[in-house]
Amino acid sequence: MRPRRVFLLALAALLGLFAIAIWAQQPTSSGADVTGTGELTAPRSPDLVAEGRQLYKTGCSSCHGFEGEGVEGQAPSLTHAGEAAADFYLRTGRMPLGQVGDEPLRGEPRFGNAEIEALDAYVGSLGDGPPIPKVDPSAGSVAEGMRLFTDSCAGCHGIGAKGGVAIGGYAPPLGEATPTEVGEAIRVGPYLMPKFSEDAITPEEVDSIARYIQLTQNPEDAGGFGIGHIGPVPEGMVAWLAAIAALLLVARAIGERLGGSRADDEAEEPR
Repeated sequence: MRPRRVFLLALAALLGLFAIAIWAQQPTSSGADVTGTGELTAPRSPDLVAEGRQLYKTGCSSCHGFEGEGVEGQAPSLTHAGEAAADFYLRTGRMPLGQVGDEPLRGEPRFGNAEIEALDAYVGSLGDGPPIPKVDPSAGSVAEGMRLFTDSCAGCHGIGAKGGVAIGGYAPPLGEATPTEVGEAIRVGPYLMPKFSEDAITPEEVDSIARYIQLTQNPEDAGGFGIGHIGPVPEGMVAWLAAIAALLLVARAIGERLGGSRADDEAEEPR
């Protein structure tokens, strides 16, 4: 075989391999939506979206508008709320509100699981928004979670995640929060809470925060009484108050004993 022909065949083979390599790196279409975390989510079923729309019309449209556009003075638009927001508010019983203007607090869900899934799908279909996150506390670090929670959450929720007072509202305790709800709240920013993007708190860091919150829900009291696990400063204050009360009781008992002995001595002295 002539050298020129060998060279052309080798060049053609090299170009073919190069083209195959480029093609293999292109994203393939699987009919699924790609979330911001790089995870593939199943496409929404049209039937599920239609079911959610019917539920929305009867249970949500009076405040959020017939098409989710929001009603001024009543409720915000849901066009870019995403499935995470719908799932968080519905599963924690914060929506529907009993009274417009009230702070949405945790309660019993008003809808069943299948209905919530349908409403999630419908609200998600209204526009781009945060998807329901996949949170895995077992993949997180307790130490990192405590650091992140201390920096970004403890100012309102307390270091023990027992809740507290925030400016303009109430930061609820997290004793009933599931890992998914923790992830949803971080991305959605319910009520007064700020929302955090993946640039601010990565999915791996969410795993760590969820793991730390799980620890606060079932803490170990190897060192003594937990005193409600309300945090080191309040617990220290309780300890000081208990110590002061004990000292006062001891002082009173000593005083009464000395006073009684003096009275007995005076009674025994001859007149």
